[in-house]
Amino acid sequence: MRAIWKGAVTFGLVNVPVKVYSATEDHDLSLHQVHDADGGRIRYQRKCEVCGKVVSYDHIDKAYQDGEQTVVLTADDLASLPEERSREIEVVEFVPSDDLDPIMFDRSYFLEPDSSSSKAYVLLRRTLEETDRTAIVRFALRQKTRLGALRVREDVILLQTLLWEDEVREVRFPALEERVRISAKELEMSEALVESFSSRFRPDAFVDEYQAQLRKLIEAKLEQGDALDTAATFGEQPEPDDDTGAEPIDLMEVLQRSIERQRGTTGAKTASGTKRSGAAKPAATSSSAKTGTAKTGTAKTGTAKTSGAKTAIAKTAASKPSTATKRKKSA
Repeated sequence: MRAIWKGAVTFGLVNVPVKVYSATEDHDLSLHQVHDADGGRIRYQRKCEVCGKVVSYDHIDKAYQDGEQTVVLTADDLASLPEERSREIEVVEFVPSDDLDPIMFDRSYFLEPDSSSSKAYVLLRRTLEETDRTAIVRFALRQKTRLGALRVREDVILLQTLLWEDEVREVRFPALEERVRISAKELEMSEALVESFSSRFRPDAFVDEYQAQLRKLIEAKLEQGDALDTAATFGEQPEPDDDTGAEPIDLMEVLQRSIERQRGTTGAKTASGTKRSGAAKPAATSSSAKTGTAKTGTAKTGTAKTSGAKTAIAKTAASKPSTATKRKKSA
């Protein structure tokens, strides 16, 4: 890894020199645009509107326009700002870790000690661990003043940038203001369904299926060219006609079937240890039914059923379109 920034965490008179590294990386396949007629690559040029010349990055400045006047800001102008010159990650307060709403988290960075002795770094890390607190910090990075949080991940201090309060949108959905009656039995069945999916979260149990399918598609096109049959490549089967979509959804029935399907797939495992969906097996119904580890493959089916259940709660049967109509709109 390459450090993207160097500075120091400061709290009180304590100074902790650190190097900052990006904690995450993108593994998505890189695609570029081409002309569909001849496959020629589409490129974008930075062309000046005044002289018409293509301009390289080293001759590009930034500017602000207020409607009448334009103020040009050079790289030197921006670098002269006091905040930009600062190399401090200033701790402004320590707060209970559960005070932070996860929606405010933005990007994550690892902090490495950057001095001959790591004692101050370890002291800060131990303090965060022992007090179960999160340090709220303020710093400047890449021409922006940022708010951040210091937490501990394993034995490394993690810096997570936070969104400013006004960057989180206010939201109000009229549909959620409608009064909806949930019966005790419906809630009991829903909780039983949740219990059947309960597990400890294991990130390595999940994969980016879109990227895996994209790689498979590319490899297949390299072998077969434009004659590729995508349905055969991915083993797709035609969807059966569903004539029951126009019928009102019985929420209790949907929950019951979801629980039975989830229970019926318990025990099916892939070679990697991830449990996946098999054919649903009949099982005795029980609102307190429990299964073990959550299944990645069945989660999709369970989610689809639950989504249908939510629709049934929010709307009356008379106002729901048929499944076929929904598919046409989705397409």
